[in-house]
Amino acid sequence: MKIVMVGTGYVGLVSGLCFAEFGFETLCVDKNQARLNGISKGVCPFFEPGLDDLLVKHLNLTKRFSLSNNLQESLKEANVVFITVGTPTKRLENEADLKAVHEVAKEIAENIINYCVVVIKSTVPVGTTRKIKEIISQKVSEDKFDIVSNPEFLSEGSAIKDFMRPDRVVIGTENKKSESIMQEIYNPLYLQETSIVLTTIESAEVIKYASNSFLATKISFINEVADLCETIGGNVLDVAKAMGLDKRIGEKFLHAGPGFGGSCFPKDVKAFSATAKKHDVELSIINAVNASNEARPIKIASRIKNRFNNKLEGIVIGILGLSFKPNTDDIRNSTSIIIANELYKSGAIIKCFDPYAMNNAKKVLPDLNYCNSVDEVCKGSSALIIATEWNEFKVFDLNKIKKLMKDPVIFDLRNIYNNEAVKDFGIEYHGVGQ
Repeated sequence: MKIVMVGTGYVGLVSGLCFAEFGFETLCVDKNQARLNGISKGVCPFFEPGLDDLLVKHLNLTKRFSLSNNLQESLKEANVVFITVGTPTKRLENEADLKAVHEVAKEIAENIINYCVVVIKSTVPVGTTRKIKEIISQKVSEDKFDIVSNPEFLSEGSAIKDFMRPDRVVIGTENKKSESIMQEIYNPLYLQETSIVLTTIESAEVIKYASNSFLATKISFINEVADLCETIGGNVLDVAKAMGLDKRIGEKFLHAGPGFGGSCFPKDVKAFSATAKKHDVELSIINAVNASNEARPIKIASRIKNRFNNKLEGIVIGILGLSFKPNTDDIRNSTSIIIANELYKSGAIIKCFDPYAMNNAKKVLPDLNYCNSVDEVCKGSSALIIATEWNEFKVFDLNKIKKLMKDPVIFDLRNIYNNEAVKDFGIEYHGVGQ
């Protein structure tokens, strides 16, 4: 069985290396030669825990993983071809931009020689997989290929674990032949009794968007509950804990904070709503989630400004964490970046530190003061914002932090610390929903 992954982005590279770990000969194809050159030297183009080790193992030791910039040559012996290119939100609309997916489909159509299964792993609106079949069918006889929807559910920071031990695998097919081939590919997961959901193509496409949108809904819901708790004197930590103990609700994604970011949730929520509108269905709950989340970091920034009577000119504020979540260098739709920019525009002097994301942050906010350590951020600051819950931000020497800061004020946007414990050190503490 030979697998070809088209695209060496987050999904393509992680999935390709994990399939190699399963024992399959896997080839990743990309037109970006500079990117391929870096990967071929054992350097991942993004930070993901454990991925460098997998790359070195299968590139140099097992040699089950290889790279190419030539899709035509790559397809000659391919049994299964995964499309894993990006589907960003269109600039002027909330719809997913499918240009790259369609271009890959056209190129596949030009170069299919022997029968293969074409799998859409990119996140795409319902109807896209059928469209890909239509594109390929214009050039290739339908007995030469089958089309499958196999959405990814990888979380940045835990992607290898998510692939190797997933909650479920979703496979949308239209015949037994392609279903059987996909079951063979995921056989290692069958052996560990992973739930494999075999369904229609359309259902598989909806499952991806519905799953992400529901998780986003939980986040926005608890954030609004946090606002109520702050107003009436409640504690959202207690509320969320009690809610999560109800097995019908579950504890995950009930963590109040500055809102969700990253490459998936924001664009998927928008695309899900846009797709529904095309079919004359109004997803009012999802629309409210999107609106609530877009307003969330601006609201948080306003609260910080209010603490200083909206006079931030010359005030030094430290920010810890720039990535949208820990264990990644991804700053796409990062609430940390949005808050930093809001405070900077209001005249604050921003000092910041992140273990991995600073190079990416410098590209979008070059005028911030980028520091080499937590201590450097704290020194002389009048406020400290904990914006991303990296592990190294969870073990502060609070007495030392107090001495380094000009005015010991902490805005803990992730509720890492205990309110009373911090105040016992003589530090003014502001959590979320407390």
